[in-house]
Amino acid sequence: MKLANQSTVAGFVLLGLSDQPKLEKMFFVLILLMYLVILLGNGVLILVTILDSRLHTPMYFFLGNLSFLDICYTISSIPLVLDGFLTPRKTISFSACAVQMFLSFAMGATECVLLGMMAFDRYVAICNPLRYPVVMRRAVYVPMAASSWLAGGANSLVQISLAVQLPFCGDNVINHFTCEILAVLKLACADISINVVSMGVANVIFLGVPVLFIFVSYIFILTTILRIPSVEGRKKAFSTCSAHLTVVVIFYGTILFMYGKPKSKDPLGADKQDVSDKLISLFYGVLTPMLNPIIYSLRNKDVKVTVKNLVNQKCFPK
Repeated sequence: MKLANQSTVAGFVLLGLSDQPKLEKMFFVLILLMYLVILLGNGVLILVTILDSRLHTPMYFFLGNLSFLDICYTISSIPLVLDGFLTPRKTISFSACAVQMFLSFAMGATECVLLGMMAFDRYVAICNPLRYPVVMRRAVYVPMAASSWLAGGANSLVQISLAVQLPFCGDNVINHFTCEILAVLKLACADISINVVSMGVANVIFLGVPVLFIFVSYIFILTTILRIPSVEGRKKAFSTCSAHLTVVVIFYGTILFMYGKPKSKDPLGADKQDVSDKLISLFYGVLTPMLNPIIYSLRNKDVKVTVKNLVNQKCFPK
C-alpha cells in the first residue's frame, strides 16, 4: 500500500471519548477486562483444538481459525483504544492508521466468509452424514479456511489502497476510537464515490452472500432435523450446530443493529447518536470475540471435557 504524494496530513487525531473523561476511566477498566477474557478464552480454545487429537476434525479446525481470527482482530484495535483512553489527545501516523484499517477490515471480511464455511460444514454433517468424511476431508477443509483468509485480505487490500490514495488536506480529527474506514473517508477532500461503490460491492460479497448461504444451509439443516423421528435424535442433531447458529445471530445481528438504525435529524440528537454509535461499534469489536469461546465452551461437551482434563492434568498431575 503506497501513500499518496498529494496527502498533506501527516497523521490523525482520534477523538474517542476525549470530551467525556469520566467515561474514559470506566471504559478503560471494562474494555481491558474484556480484552483479557478474549485473549484467555480464545487462546484456550486454540490450545484445546491442537492438543486433543479427538478434536482434529473440520468443525474444530474452523473453530480454531475463528479463535485465532478474533485474537488478531482485537490485537489490531483494542490496544489502540486502551491507549486512547489514557492519552488526552491520541495521535496516529498516516501509515499506522492505514495498517490498522487494513488489519481490522481484513479480519472482519475473513470472519464473514469463515462463518459461511462453518455453516457448510454443519450442513454436510447433518444432511449428508455418511458422505461427511469424504466431502470434508483435510484436503478440502484446509483450503476452505485458507481461502477465507486470502479473500478477506485481498478485499481489505483493495479497499485500503483506494482509501490511502485520497488526498487528506483538511481536518484530521477522526470521530472514533480507531481508524474506522468510514470515519476516515469522511475526512478526504476529494470525491469518494469510487470508494463508496467499491465498499458497497464488497458488502454484498462479504456480508450478503455469506448470510444468504448460511440462511439456505440452515433451512436444509432444520428440514433434516425435523425429519428425525426421535426427540433425542433431533436434540442431538441440533446441538451440533446450535453454537455456530448462536455466534452467527450475534455477529450479523450486531452489524444490522449498527448500520440499520435511523439517523437523527436533530443536531443535539446527532451528537448523542455519535457517542452511541462509537460505543456500539466499540463493544461490537470486543463483545463478539469475547462471547465466541464462551458459547462454544458452554454448548460443546467435547470442549468442556478436554478443558477439564487439561486443568486436572495441570493442577493434579499424576
